[in-house]
Amino acid sequence: MVVPVFNEKDNIQTLAAEIIQALERAGLDFEVVYVNDGSRDATGTRLDEARRAFPRMRVLHLAANVGQSGALYAGLRAARGAAFATLDGDGQNDPADIPRLLERLRAGDAQMVCGRRTQRRDSAIRLLSGRIANAVRNWVTRDGASDTGCSLKVFTREVAEVMLPFNGMHRFMPALAVMNGFRITEMPVGHRPRQHGVSKYGIGNRLWRGLRDLVGIAWLQKRVVRPVVGRES
Repeated sequence: MVVPVFNEKDNIQTLAAEIIQALERAGLDFEVVYVNDGSRDATGTRLDEARRAFPRMRVLHLAANVGQSGALYAGLRAARGAAFATLDGDGQNDPADIPRLLERLRAGDAQMVCGRRTQRRDSAIRLLSGRIANAVRNWVTRDGASDTGCSLKVFTREVAEVMLPFNGMHRFMPALAVMNGFRITEMPVGHRPRQHGVSKYGIGNRLWRGLRDLVGIAWLQKRVVRPVVGRES
């Protein structure tokens, strides 16, 4: 379980407890990797306190703020295990959905299972920017993901290994998986109102930056190669 956080001091303890309870209840062997993305509030202290309370939790404190993609990438590289799950640290994703997505992954016909929020609990500006960005992104990438803004995803280690460390990677994880020959699918998941803190995203860094990143992804899609070994002697 990889959870990047930035200035989420009031959400740490509750969400960490929810994650661990959900995974223990499902009888899973797991670890939870929190990545502190250079937070400027008491997030680091709260994470250290949670780490002492929950032995299955690890905490990476980044030396500087690198953004959600960079923090997520650091967590993926540090995490161990055959399957990975990601979610935001703001408490809006429901950890109780993780075991369902993992069961779907175990079916074996897809290597990434993406959450699809059925009832968004966001502000009007986030809903509008998300809808526009998703529509344009789908038109370009054609990866089959209808809600790439939902951070709740479960995928295999092989998928984690093809993620690229660029600013915006977290928005294009399904596209990167499909580009590398993996199959994705979606499942409906819950979405909750934010209880503490403020959103780090708006029109400026959600819509316009996402549209700009599409240019790079479109270029990469045309250039990607997938060599297949036919014979070795």
